[in-house]
Amino acid sequence: MAGYSNGNRRVRDVQLHVDADLHPGWVNGADVALAPGDIVVCTDGRAEVVKVLGWTGDRSRLLELRLDVPGAKPFFAAASNVLAAPANA
Repeated sequence: MAGYSNGNRRVRDVQLHVDADLHPGWVNGADVALAPGDIVVCTDGRAEVVKVLGWTGDRSRLLELRLDVPGAKPFFAAASNVLAAPANA
């Protein structure tokens, strides 16, 4: 029996990070204290922080997010993988 890898299902690192150049003024989520209700940008678009949970392996907070789309289910992301809205947004 041949060994098969699930490598084709793995997410590439570049898919996990939002391009900060596309969102001028927004800051890395790991650099600010996020709270429920804050707006962030993740790889799937704008999302609201539902909960701020524990810590991730990269020492950023684990966030429960909900996309700004009707009926969207919450999901989890590291704060280091999102951009936080500027203070004046």
